[in-house]
Amino acid sequence: MDTTLEVLTTRRGRREINRQWPDEVKARIVSESLRPGVTVSEVAERHGLKANHLSSWRTLARQGKLVLPEPEDAVEFAATVVETHMQEPPAAKQTSRAEIVKRS
Repeated sequence: MDTTLEVLTTRRGRREINRQWPDEVKARIVSESLRPGVTVSEVAERHGLKANHLSSWRTLARQGKLVLPEPEDAVEFAATVVETHMQEPPAAKQTSRAEIVKRS
């Protein structure tokens, strides 16, 4: 009779814990965490990261040390012109001023 023994371990080796992430993957994950309505912990958990690890990648991106990909949804800006109507300044009141004259 053939038998198979399968051993499952819960302890990870040191190499599995300290994974090396390519910059492209880091940038994609950081970009995902910057979308509106998404939390850092949510994205980190989805990718098997700790939130503080992802936060450090976001810091690298802010410092320009990690280049993010172009956003999938291109954002367009439109020029806006705001006109303000200047009110005419109120007419200056005529006031009398005292004059000091020095006599010798």
